[in-house]
Amino acid sequence: MKDINIAYIGVGKRGTFNLKLILNREYKANIVAVCDAYEDRAIDAANLVEEKGRKRPDCYTDYKEAITRDDVNTVIICSAWENHIEAAIYAMNQNKAVAIEVGGAYNLKECFDLVEAWENTKVPFMMLENCCFGKKELLAYNMAKAGIFGEVVHCHGAYGHDLREEVVKGKERRHYRLKNYIERNCENYPTHELGPIAKILNINAGNKMNKLISVSSKSVGIKHYINERLEEIENKDLIGVEFKQGDIVNTIITCENGETISLKLDTTLPRYYSREFTVRGTKAMYEEVLNSIYTDGEQEFWETDEFVKNYTNNVEKYYDEHLPPFWKNITEEETKNGHGGMDAYEFDVFFHCLENDIPSPIDVYDAASWMAITPLSEESIKTGKAVEVPDFTKGKWKERKVTPINIL
Repeated sequence: MKDINIAYIGVGKRGTFNLKLILNREYKANIVAVCDAYEDRAIDAANLVEEKGRKRPDCYTDYKEAITRDDVNTVIICSAWENHIEAAIYAMNQNKAVAIEVGGAYNLKECFDLVEAWENTKVPFMMLENCCFGKKELLAYNMAKAGIFGEVVHCHGAYGHDLREEVVKGKERRHYRLKNYIERNCENYPTHELGPIAKILNINAGNKMNKLISVSSKSVGIKHYINERLEEIENKDLIGVEFKQGDIVNTIITCENGETISLKLDTTLPRYYSREFTVRGTKAMYEEVLNSIYTDGEQEFWETDEFVKNYTNNVEKYYDEHLPPFWKNITEEETKNGHGGMDAYEFDVFFHCLENDIPSPIDVYDAASWMAITPLSEESIKTGKAVEVPDFTKGKWKERKVTPINIL
C-alpha cells in the first residue's frame, strides 16, 4: 500500500493516546477522517492533527460515514469494546485495511462474523495487542523460539490493574467499563495476558486452544470502594449498586499440544500493576514479577537470600542475543511512546506491514480466538463447566505459517 489514508474511529482516552503517537512518529500516513460518538471528542482529535501541521481531517459521529469515504483505505478502530468487531466487519466489507484495538467480544457470533468478513475480503488486518511487543514479552518470545526454555509446558498471565476509580468515574469520563462491570461477570480483558502467550505457544499456527474453565470470586471490591468514599462519589446513582463483575476471575485453558495456560483478571481490589507474565519449560522459566530467568541446574540458590540477589532483574545477560533491535536501540524519548515504548513498536509493525504488503503478525484468527475468551469465560462461570474453544481456522492451524511477532 503506497498512500495510507486513515479513518480513525474512537478518540476517547486510548484512542487519543494512539492518535498522538501516530502523529509524533510521523508515519507516511494521512488522517483524513476522525470519528467519535461524542462530537466534541472528534473535534478535539481534528485539532490535534491540525496542530501537528497536517491537513485538518473531517469529523464524524457515524463511523460508517467516515469509513465509506472514497479516499479512505485504512481504518483504525479505538472505540468502545462493544463497537470494535462491528466496525471492523463494516470496514472490511468496504475493502479497507483494518487495525482493531483490544477488548473482549460479547458473543461468539461476533468472532465468527469477524473471521468470515476477512476470509471474504482478505484485506490487511491487525489486532493492536501492544503487550505482544513489550520488552519482556519479546525477549521471552525470542528465547522460546531459540529453545532456551526447552519444551514449554505452562504459561501464566494476568491483567492486574487497580481500575476502581476508572470504573466508578465511568459516567463522568464517558467510559464503557462501568456498564460492563455492572452487567457482566467474565474475563473481560483477556488479550493482554493471552496474546504474548499465544504467540509463544504457536496458537493458530501449529497449536490451538481446546477447552477453558473459568471461576469467579464474589464481587465486593467496587462496592466497598464506593462505600468508603460516599462524600466524594460524583455519580450518586452508584451507591448501593450490585456489580456483577467478580473481583478475581481465574481461567485455565488446555491446548492441543498439551500445554496449559492460566489467566487472571484482577482489577477491583487494591494492588500494584502487573501482567504476571510467566513461561515455564523443561530447561528454564521466566517470571515477570522478579523479572528473572531461572535455568535448570541452579536449584542450590532456591529459598535462599542468594536467589533474590542473583536472579531478581537478571535478564540483561540475555539482551545481546535475544532482544529485538527496537528494544536494544530505544531512546529515552521513545520510552515515553506508550507503556515504555511497546505502543510505538506495535504501530511500527502495523505500518511496516501495510507499506510492504506483509500479513500482520496478529491476524484475524488471533483476534477472534483471543476475544472469544470473554464470552466463553462468561458461559463457564454461569454453568460451572468447561467449554470448548472454537477453532476459527477450521483446521488450518495444523499447517498455517504466520508472520513472526519479532518482524522488526
